[in-house]
Amino acid sequence: MVSKALLSVEDLHVRFQTYAGVVRAVNGMTFGVRRGEIFGLVGESGCGKSVTGFSILRMVPHPGEIVRGRIEFDGENLLEKSRAAMRKIRGGRIAMIFQDPSASLNPVFSIGNQAKRVIRHHLDVDDTEAREAALRMFENVGLPDPVRVLETYPHELSGGMKQRVMTAMALSTGAELLIADEPTTALDVTIQAQILALFNRLREEMAISILLITHDLGVVAETCDRVAVAYAGSVVEMGRTEDVLYKLKHPYSQGLLAALPLPADRGQPLASIAGNVPDGIHLPSGCPFHPRCPYVMDVCSVERPPLVPVGGEGHAAACYLYGQEREA
Repeated sequence: MVSKALLSVEDLHVRFQTYAGVVRAVNGMTFGVRRGEIFGLVGESGCGKSVTGFSILRMVPHPGEIVRGRIEFDGENLLEKSRAAMRKIRGGRIAMIFQDPSASLNPVFSIGNQAKRVIRHHLDVDDTEAREAALRMFENVGLPDPVRVLETYPHELSGGMKQRVMTAMALSTGAELLIADEPTTALDVTIQAQILALFNRLREEMAISILLITHDLGVVAETCDRVAVAYAGSVVEMGRTEDVLYKLKHPYSQGLLAALPLPADRGQPLASIAGNVPDGIHLPSGCPFHPRCPYVMDVCSVERPPLVPVGGEGHAAACYLYGQEREA
């Protein structure tokens, strides 16, 4: 468990029963988010990032099921909470925003109507107080003319403004943890930079913790204090952002960074990781990355490697290249 962690996810396993077989979407995910930090969870599509976010809120869609693990928030295991208790935590103490804010806003209700409903659901306030709270948060997230925004409908706002609205609504109830699932993917690069700057400012001013789920290493480098790299449903490397990005140890992390296009490589073939990402039904035995790993050893196909220290503060990797290797 991570020291001083507001959120601790330990050995989380999530399965989906399908006609094709059992999909192991999350397969031993372990990480922690400290108070007042921005923590990145990075990886390719299908590595279990978003399902982990939904699991924290106990919102895994059908036919998914959390089958094992522990999700501890502020010292309490969320997996032991009743549905009524989770309804108070979800959207109250823990809030989530998504990649496409348009899908989260109802097109037939005004922004003000939706914001006030969220606030009144979690706080004991009347309509006037809810409106004032919404205006304060709209102003806090940098929305121009908050009074006008209250009267608009979602289709009248740009993508960046809608993401700011969703952020304001998520934080208007006093959330301690914000889960941001690919919050900048649908935005152009200028608006992306503005949203990331907003997250940094809110973290500093409100001391909120942010779990930033993304596939973009550039976003991680710009924003996150610490980061975990996920592959096939589990964390393969974790640590301070500067350690994971510049002193990376796991072969998968190394492959991800090598695949980034750089200006100096213009005209050269892009690097790639050999093989394909395994599907959740047919995960390899042992280390899930071993069929694609250039450093594979016999033990890698037999036993799954644990996260072991590999350098700086909290820097760990799940790889038999480090620590004590076991005999196959």
